[in-house]
Amino acid sequence: MTGPFAAGERVLLLDRKDRRYLVTLAEGGQFHTHAGWVAHEELIGREEGTVVRSTSGAWYQAVRPTLSDFVLKMPRGAQVIYPKDLGRILMLADVFPGARVLESGVGSGALSMTLLRAGAVVTGYEVRADFAGRARANVGSFLGAAALDRFDVHERDVYEGIAESGFDRVVLDLPEPWRVVKHAESALRPGGILVAYTPSAIQVSQLRDALAASQFAFAETSEVLLRTWHVEGQSVRPDHRMVGHTGFLTSARLVGVADA
Repeated sequence: MTGPFAAGERVLLLDRKDRRYLVTLAEGGQFHTHAGWVAHEELIGREEGTVVRSTSGAWYQAVRPTLSDFVLKMPRGAQVIYPKDLGRILMLADVFPGARVLESGVGSGALSMTLLRAGAVVTGYEVRADFAGRARANVGSFLGAAALDRFDVHERDVYEGIAESGFDRVVLDLPEPWRVVKHAESALRPGGILVAYTPSAIQVSQLRDALAASQFAFAETSEVLLRTWHVEGQSVRPDHRMVGHTGFLTSARLVGVADA
């Protein structure tokens, strides 16, 4: 979205300490913190980069949230996959516009939004109705109603099977992804890719064993570590804190049984 801010859209307010606040603009609305409040009318009709001050003089700059901003601030019930891992998933799964993707473990919709933003057509399996509803609400809120036309969420247990077939990709955020490997063999087209996000090394080991005994090949497992840097004049050094281990990413490709 471009142009001036409008009522009904979300804006990100950043203060001088880089604290971030996600706000949905509304006619007559107010944004409140310990440092006073800002009337939404001061932002509606203004361009990105606008600076406003609260009733107590606190400084805020307003921009539209990126997908990363929204994922970290959006309403959620389940733990979301971090943006650093979401970007890697897109590359591992080689997601392209129009790709048919089966996603299971939809949760709050962070991965769903990332896949849809890349142009995929997503079929989601989610066992919890409240998570499925929240995911659809978050997708519609950030990507708009048009994205929901490419997002079909079923209240189904993927461990019991995948009803559809011909998928280009299967992406999993589940406790036991190895239980889906056989189902994915039938659901994916030849050459299709499976990617699974798992927090623990034990899960990785069980998944890799299942992949080794399947029609998948080229399996690999990696993790993403994110370290930012402090840059202030001649003082250039790694920040004291970093986003370390969040989960392992395992990918493999369906190739069938090789000829002897």
